[in-house]
This record gives sequence, C-alpha cells and structure tokens, in this order.
Amino acid sequence: MSVETTKKIMSKYIDSNHTDLSMMASNVVFINMATGDKNKGPEEVKQMLHFIYHTAFDAHAETKNLIITETKAVFEAEFVGKHIGEFANIPPTNKTVRVPLCVVYDIEGDKINGARIYFEIPALLTQLGVK
Repeated sequence: MSVETTKKIMSKYIDSNHTDLSMMASNVVFINMATGDKNKGPEEVKQMLHFIYHTAFDAHAETKNLIITETKAVFEAEFVGKHIGEFANIPPTNKTVRVPLCVVYDIEGDKINGARIYFEIPALLTQLGVK
C-alpha cells in the first residue's frame, strides 16, 4: 500500500460528497466518538451518511486538511448546511450551521475498513440555539 493509493481512495470518496462507497470494505465500521454509535457495513454507513447530509441537514463537508499515510487518512473539515429534519430530538430549525468535523480513516489494501468521527456537538447545539 502506498500514500498514492490512499490518496486516490480518499479523493474518490471525498469528491463524491460521501456518496460513492465503493471503497468501503465489507466489514467497515464507522464510530461516532461523541456517542459511541457504530455503523457496521457499507449499507449502515450509507444510511448514516444519507441521514446526516440529506435528511437531518442539507449539508456538505468543506475540506480544510487531508493528511494521508499508507494506512491512515485524517480528514479535517467543516460540516456546512441547513438543519431541515429532526436531529438528536431537536426538531428542524432551518438554521444554517458550520460545525468542525474531523474523521480518522483506517485503510487496508485498497479499502476503507474503519473511521472514527469527531463532530463538535457543543458547537452544533449552540448554532441551533438549544444550548
């Protein structure tokens, strides 16, 4: 595995706005570090990403930094969008949010086999006016 391979995998995924999951391993696990929630397998990951980016929010991630090694990628971004659906028992506010986001990906072979998501919930709650 090379840095170039990891870069290609991550670029394809990020450029698709997190919709192309062809680079996910069949046993991939995404963990939300704030809640401990785990999404296992490409289908659960797809459902989670769709919920966050298209159901609870109309949003996208704006890349700030992408750090790549042979077996890891660190994606620092801002989650930017409008709160359009219920999220964490908060009804839609139609407020625009800009929330720090960091995801650490584990790469094995030519597949993403894990990710740890760090999402600044306190910043989100403040922007939604519930904190």
